[in-house]
Amino acid sequence: MEYNFKEVEKKWQSYWKENQTYKVDVDPSKPKFYVLDMFPYPSGAGLHVGHPLGYIASDIYSRYKRLKGFNVLHPMGFDAYGLPAEQYAIQTGQHPAITTEKNIARYREQLDKIGFSFDWDREVRTCDPKYYKWTQWAFIQMFNHWFNKDTQKAEPIAKLVETFEKEGNANINAANSDTPIFTAEAWKAMDIREQQRVLLNYRIAYLADTMVNWCPQLGTVLANDEVKEGLSVRGGFPVVQKNMRQWSLRVSAYAQRLLDGLNHLEWSDSLKDIQRNWIGRSQGADVIFDVKDSDIQLKIFTTRPDTIYGVSFMVLAPESDYVRQLTTPDQEKAVAEYLDYVAKRTERERQSEIKTVTGVFTGSYAMNPFTNEAIPVWISEYVLAGYGTGAIMAVPAHDSRDYAFARKFNLPVIPVIDNGQPIDLSKSSYDAKEGKMINSGLIDGMEVKEAIAFIAEEVEKRGIGKSKINYRLRDAIFSRQRYWGEPFPVYYKDSMPYMIDEAELPLELPEIDKYLPTENGEPPLGRAKNWTTKEGYPIELNTMPGFAGSSAYYLRYMDPHNDKALVSHEADAYWRNVDLYLGGAEHATGHLIYSRFWNMFLYDLGVVCEPEPFKKLINQGMIQGRSNFVYRIVGTNTYVSAGLKSQYETTEIHVDVNIVKNDILDTEAFRKWMPDYADAEFILEDGKYICGWAVEKMSKSMFNVVNPDDIIEQFGADTLRLYEMFLGPLEAHKPWDTQGIDGVYKFLRKFWRLFLNGEEFSVSDEVPTKEELKVLHKTLKKIEFDIENFSFNTSIPAFMICTNELAALKCNKRAILEPLVVAIAPYAPHIAEELWHLLGHAESVTGATFPQWEEKYLVEDSFEYPVSFNGKVRFKLNMPLTATQAEIEAAVKASPEAGKWLEGKEIRKMIIVPKKIVNVVIA
Repeated sequence: MEYNFKEVEKKWQSYWKENQTYKVDVDPSKPKFYVLDMFPYPSGAGLHVGHPLGYIASDIYSRYKRLKGFNVLHPMGFDAYGLPAEQYAIQTGQHPAITTEKNIARYREQLDKIGFSFDWDREVRTCDPKYYKWTQWAFIQMFNHWFNKDTQKAEPIAKLVETFEKEGNANINAANSDTPIFTAEAWKAMDIREQQRVLLNYRIAYLADTMVNWCPQLGTVLANDEVKEGLSVRGGFPVVQKNMRQWSLRVSAYAQRLLDGLNHLEWSDSLKDIQRNWIGRSQGADVIFDVKDSDIQLKIFTTRPDTIYGVSFMVLAPESDYVRQLTTPDQEKAVAEYLDYVAKRTERERQSEIKTVTGVFTGSYAMNPFTNEAIPVWISEYVLAGYGTGAIMAVPAHDSRDYAFARKFNLPVIPVIDNGQPIDLSKSSYDAKEGKMINSGLIDGMEVKEAIAFIAEEVEKRGIGKSKINYRLRDAIFSRQRYWGEPFPVYYKDSMPYMIDEAELPLELPEIDKYLPTENGEPPLGRAKNWTTKEGYPIELNTMPGFAGSSAYYLRYMDPHNDKALVSHEADAYWRNVDLYLGGAEHATGHLIYSRFWNMFLYDLGVVCEPEPFKKLINQGMIQGRSNFVYRIVGTNTYVSAGLKSQYETTEIHVDVNIVKNDILDTEAFRKWMPDYADAEFILEDGKYICGWAVEKMSKSMFNVVNPDDIIEQFGADTLRLYEMFLGPLEAHKPWDTQGIDGVYKFLRKFWRLFLNGEEFSVSDEVPTKEELKVLHKTLKKIEFDIENFSFNTSIPAFMICTNELAALKCNKRAILEPLVVAIAPYAPHIAEELWHLLGHAESVTGATFPQWEEKYLVEDSFEYPVSFNGKVRFKLNMPLTATQAEIEAAVKASPEAGKWLEGKEIRKMIIVPKKIVNVVIA
């Protein structure tokens, strides 16, 4: 009765589906636990073995918590909108919905083969109108709310309008600062169009001109992570910076709350630090510099107002409105050329390439308000428009980038200015040892923090600025010039945006003839016929970005079939938020920032009851590919084995790992692999072709992608699950090496044989021995600790050791084996279900209770002494822990094993170290 994994896995996967084993509902009688995976984008390539790593880990934990008595929500869905499907549609003319559906079916088939405990009744797809109806609804709410900095929350625009009508906006402390002050009378005097324009400055979802990554060939805006070295990741097309009117979300309004919320999350310190740095809180002051011979005033933000004495030049972001105002006629050509250069650079490149120093002089000068010195105003890409005012005062003595810029363009480096006069450069402006500013006029001798506060206060006294807290976090650009995305529920009247009535949601994508921009450069939706409201108003032609659908999907899982609300109060009050979230570290900023913002906004509205969406988050590592190489002798079609390649001049070529086993190439399969290799000849070693190897990223171009379907076909899903966990710590990167999988496969067969007597299934109801109970409870303690601490890789050896020990004891007792079946069920659910059934249980093992280990079975009552004769261990003797030295000595002498070592010899001395060793010294 060998273990037939193919029959068993097919049987139980069908059972789970037919019986809806993993379907879950709100159940107040049980504690809840919500486990979530970052849902996948379904590509045509399907899954490789690296993709399921996090899913297997979350599945183990989900199954474990269910066995611990929790009501576990463990859903799955698909992030189904995106550029790849649209690009494929452009190339083939096939509607992206068709390819997306096909890809989802492929993913679903693969996921089911691995045996996950997903509640598929809760599946969501971001391209489903029933789903994106609620993304559109959330956007409408954001349009209809503003962020009140006094209350630190979103409030209705309708209430804001009431305030405008009563007293104007003088007392409004909103998350924007560019709206001029107006009275109630002025507000009432505005026409509707002007009022709507003013309200756009307050709305959380707003329309504004902004710099974007524009890809002309793709005809769309791209996110920073979709651009690399000035080219689109998809297609490799040039990307330029372009000022466009775009929808944005006022994520920056929530910057402080996003920072504060991190203190209450069970996330790694490194992940929290990434988010803190991304949000980038800094305290300083806005300072106004008059422009020489002009009425223009240049406002800058600085975190070190105390260094204002050392300012030797100013720098503008290339996108700043000041550029146009301050560029003099004789500098126009040079500035235009520089702006053209910067337009081809992404924000990420501008910030990461620290050694690249570029810039151009505007021709204008600003006046230092403390020294009255004229300071040249430059433009450089290292200053970004989104931070502060897009203009900085440069203090090269105190900033590495300013210093590099000053050296490149031969600008002064002034450590300190004392009462308007430069200090001798041989003197230091800052005593690093003492941490004090010295020789610096008004702030001479002050501590740095004291000096910062003093100058910030002085700036306010002189009426040339004010203290301010600034954040690096920018508002999220929310428009994409694509077809395959959520339509905006927006129409235009007199060129101003209005929201479609909620009763008319979802607004579904229209059919179009091509998925390309129109001949006039409009987004693809410009091709739609009658893309208007019933009243004839034009509907927005842009679609939402990918993160629109992924920012609140975790909430929809709680209540996926509700057509009245995103999530009911009952479902939200029960599930509350995600207890465990697993996903890739690449989402540390974008997705996690946007999801947290989205949740906080809905919390302000009372839609959700928790301010944070993800209580605990773990980033699983990457499974890397193990590549193989063949070595072609240059100028021939002959391939030399790895151990002989040093004798020839060769070229290294990646080879498909699926035709290599244990680094030995299947030469006939290689000849059939590609036409170029049909006539290949081989120089072998010991009759075999040995390939070279390396650990690299799993990629089709390196032919090192391993399909999980192939592993499951050969070894089974349980083996795949165990092996992926066995490879190493969950959060570490580790190489895939199929050579090691056979050991896990053999372990499962050995575990199966514990339940057999010959070829028959047979377990005994005998009372277990102390040794058997000790093995069981030691294992249970280890497995529970490992699962609770996500150390799944160390559980597999524990199961292996346990199986070996029980096999050595010839244990087949139900009292020992039945708890083991439950313990291994989270890891290997198929074999566990079959054994549970054979043990006589009618219901699924998922309904069992995780066995509780007991300390009493782990307490040692004896010790096995290594017995040495003249320092060499000859045998072992088990003695009670209570045995006296005299009793141990007597037992050693009486032991039959000691007879042959003592025969004819005299014991000169016996050294006994309690619970350590016995050494018999003989003459």
